Amino acid sequence: MTHAIDLEPFLAGDATAQRAVAAEIDAACRDTGFLHVVGHGVDDRLLDEMLDVSEAFFDLPFGRKTRFTDPVVANNRGYAAEGTEALGYSLADAEVPAPDLFEAFNVGREDTAGDYFDRYRSFYAPNTWPDEPVELVDVWRRYMSALRQVNDTLLEVFALALGLDPMHLIDRTRRAVLTMRVINYQRRAGAAEPVAGQQRMGPHTDYGVLTVLLADPVPGLEIQRDGEWHSVVPEKGAFLVNLGDMLATWTNDRWVSTLHRVVPPPSNELGGVRRRSVAQFLEADPDCLIECLPNCIELGESAKYQPITAGEYLLAKLLGPRELRRSEIAT
Repeated sequence: MTHAIDLEPFLAGDATAQRAVAAEIDAACRDTGFLHVVGHGVDDRLLDEMLDVSEAFFDLPFGRKTRFTDPVVANNRGYAAEGTEALGYSLADAEVPAPDLFEAFNVGREDTAGDYFDRYRSFYAPNTWPDEPVELVDVWRRYMSALRQVNDTLLEVFALALGLDPMHLIDRTRRAVLTMRVINYQRRAGAAEPVAGQQRMGPHTDYGVLTVLLADPVPGLEIQRDGEWHSVVPEKGAFLVNLGDMLATWTNDRWVSTLHRVVPPPSNELGGVRRRSVAQFLEADPDCLIECLPNCIELGESAKYQPITAGEYLLAKLLGPRELRRSEIAT
C-alpha cells in the first residue's frame, strides 16, 4: 500500500533523473499519500541513536517524566502521558470509546528569533527539554537538524511533480510550525486490556504539509483505502512520509491526506510489543493561506475547500484531541 521512493537520484542533480523521481512521487501522492523514502542522506547511526535515547527516556519512572508536562495544552510541548489524548476527536464522525494508548514528548523548532516569530509567538512555544538521559537533547537536536534538509528535498520534489517553481513550497514553509513528536507504544505489565474499539492511536489524518516518520519495523500502523484498513510496516533505515491536510487542500485532493491509525497488538501476543516512533510534522507558515493551487483545478471543477490560514487550521484541529473533545474543524 505504500510506494518506495529513492531520493538519491534526485539529490545527484541529473534533470532526467529528477523528473523520474517527481513522476514516482506524483503517482504515490495520488494513490495513498504514503511513501517509503530511502536515499535520504541521514546516517543510519543517527536514526538508531534517536530511537535508543528516546526509549531510555520513556523507561524512566512515571514521576520523573511528568516533570516535563507543559500545563498549557496549546503550547504543544513536553510530555503527554498515556491516556491523555484521543486523535479520533479530529474527525467529524468520531466514535472515541477511550483515550489512546500512547505516551509522547513534543519539541519544536528553536530558530525563532525576529519580528515574524514574535508576531506569531503562540505557535512557537519554548521547548521543555528533559534533563535525562544526559545525551538526549544533543541527539534530538542533531536529528531535527538532519530532517530539515530532508524536508526541503521533499518539498522541492513535490513542487516539480506539481509543475511549480522549485522553491514554491519551501518559500511557504520557511517559518513553518515544525513539531517533532517522539512516541512510545508499550503494553506494560499489569495493564488492562483495551476496551472495545480503543486504539494505540485513533484514526486521523495529519493536519499539515507533510510528516516524516521514523519507526520500528513493528506492525500496528494501518492506512485506510476504499473503506478497508491495510497494514503498513515501516522499513528499517527508511522514512515513512505521508501527506497532510494542507497539501491535500493545495492540490484540491489530487494528492491525498490518508486516514490512518495505530492498532493494539493482539491480546494473546506475549510481551509489551513495543513500537518506538518519531514523527516530525511540517506545517506551513502560520499566516500562509491554504487554498487550491490554480494548476490543480481541472476544467469545470471548483475548489473543494474554503481558504484558511495554516495557523487557524492547525489550532482548530490540534486542541480537540488534547482536550478530549471534537475539534472545531472535524473533517
